[in-house]
Amino acid sequence: MLKDHHHSPEEIKARLSAGPGVFYLKEWVYGGIDGVVTTFAVVAGVVGAGLSPAIVMVLGLANLLADGFSMAASAYSAMKAEEDNYERLHAREVRHVAQHHDGEIEETRQIFASKGFKGEELEQMVSTISRDKDIWIEFMLQEEYGIARPIHSAMKAGLQTFWAFFICGAMPLIPFLLPGAILPISYQPVLALILSAITFFAIGSLKSLWSLKSLPREGFETLFIGLTAAAMAYGVGYALQTWVQGG
Repeated sequence: MLKDHHHSPEEIKARLSAGPGVFYLKEWVYGGIDGVVTTFAVVAGVVGAGLSPAIVMVLGLANLLADGFSMAASAYSAMKAEEDNYERLHAREVRHVAQHHDGEIEETRQIFASKGFKGEELEQMVSTISRDKDIWIEFMLQEEYGIARPIHSAMKAGLQTFWAFFICGAMPLIPFLLPGAILPISYQPVLALILSAITFFAIGSLKSLWSLKSLPREGFETLFIGLTAAAMAYGVGYALQTWVQGG
């Protein structure tokens, strides 16, 4: 987990001046896991069906590019929708403050009253927060709609998702790039499974930096989820091979 920060006046000032850290953890976690799972699903399915390593590479690379772009587009669209929704609600609050000032004051009063403020203290809180329009509007957005100004970029979220998907998803394909003289074909699926497992564990370990759970626990949880999906994919491929050969 991340180290706790210190609370001397100088350190507090420096930390607040720097603003909130912008991490794309979510994009790397779900992009990375999905990249490994879907690519290994292709690998396991093709190997389970008894097809050649060349087909593994063709389908694997096609999956990396097509699904990676799809994931990136989805991440971009989701983040852009959050940005657009914030701008819409922000414009509404600006309009309400200008056109229905007394009503917004009453809303603010009731919000603070619901938090336990009373009498003169309540009126002081309302007067203080409404003195600065920008701060007031941000406060109302948080309290009324539960949203804050987005700190993540939609474009960066999309790019981070693509790279997470592509980099992590490429791991199961590495063995199939090696010539047979270096790695026999029969060992390629085994090494692909090992690299996939290592990648799953690494993603879980990354999650532990932002979690109260220990590194081993996060790593093994993600490993279990990933290998379960991989086993299902291999089972489908094997069943398909058996059905085709039996037919």
